[in-house]
Amino acid sequence: MKLSNISIYKLEKTIKIMSREVNLRTDEEIEKIAAAGSIVAGFLDEEVKKYLTPGIKTIEIDNLATQYAFDHKGRPSFKDVPGYYHSLCISINEQIVHGIPGQRELKEGDLVKIDFGVTKDNYIGDACRSYIIGDATPDVKHLVEITEKCLYLGIEAAIIGNYIGDIGYAIQKLAEKNRFGVVREFVGHGVGTQLHEAPSVPHYGQRRTGIKLKEGMILAIEPMINMGTWRSKVLADGWTAVTMDGKWSAQFEHTIAITKNGPRILTKLNEVEK
Repeated sequence: MKLSNISIYKLEKTIKIMSREVNLRTDEEIEKIAAAGSIVAGFLDEEVKKYLTPGIKTIEIDNLATQYAFDHKGRPSFKDVPGYYHSLCISINEQIVHGIPGQRELKEGDLVKIDFGVTKDNYIGDACRSYIIGDATPDVKHLVEITEKCLYLGIEAAIIGNYIGDIGYAIQKLAEKNRFGVVREFVGHGVGTQLHEAPSVPHYGQRRTGIKLKEGMILAIEPMINMGTWRSKVLADGWTAVTMDGKWSAQFEHTIAITKNGPRILTKLNEVEK
């Protein structure tokens, strides 16, 4: 069986993550990740919103992100992924993750996930937001609302002394309470000088399982929540993952640091100044 690009990348990434020690970052390193994360947040939470209207092509959004990164003395991290040539992943409606920017135009009511990573001074910030273009049905709005709440419940669980499983448990409990599916094939990860570092961070699981969380860990928590089944498949392009049943999916992501004062979100607007 021939593996797709994303299957090969996932396999290589998993092997590398499993073989690595978890990095515990210093305060200085955390500030550098926050500097990269601030660029990500500036684009996702301010800049891109000016352009998300019906008719814009996803490649035009990607070009905006590339320019934004360079204008802020960073560079797009995703371009360092073997075989991927864009600054963003843009996934629409039933597309879960890793959608490739191209000539597709956004339409009224679309649910658009934009995932962006920026490298600055060799450190990386990684985040994703979901956007509704214009108006949408109550079901779509509910999906987006619950997915964002899932992210923040996962972040709240990311404290010293808890376990990786506590993060996934908090996310899965809320999602399934609302009869949504939690994607299994794609998970969160560590971040630092590499886009994907140890540990893997599933968005499902049991309390008190997995590795114990320690001060200095950097995690990208990025729940992908589906209206229907959690199952997914990868399209012929080798990258774009879609829901198996064609129902829509939402995603939110932050890069966080585990600190003695609790989780610190590093991909917030003006995080460096704060």
